[in-house]
Amino acid sequence: MDNCLFCKIAGGEIDAEMIYSDEQLMAIKDINPQAPTHLLIIPKKHISTLMNIEVSDKELMGSVFTLAKSLAQENDLEVSGFRLVLNCGSGAGQSVFHIHFHLLGGRPMKWPPG
Repeated sequence: MDNCLFCKIAGGEIDAEMIYSDEQLMAIKDINPQAPTHLLIIPKKHISTLMNIEVSDKELMGSVFTLAKSLAQENDLEVSGFRLVLNCGSGAGQSVFHIHFHLLGGRPMKWPPG
């Protein structure tokens, strides 16, 4: 997508603090962190929202959770806990319409969120 922020980051057109990158996924630090650890896990394939995931994306979506586990371990969050959040649609707080997951940790999380 030509105007997609995350596609531009994946394509190297816009700089971001890259934590992880492979052929399918990238992880960057959130520019407006809501917790001491706030990373974004982003598929490089442009998928606007959860509602646009296809059956063929099953392996890609599974790899998001594997990466989330690894990043949580690298950030020493497996004992204290962390939250993995996906917002779907503007009413849920999605502001960039390229699917991405927020990995938040390093502080107590309250319930209910939002």
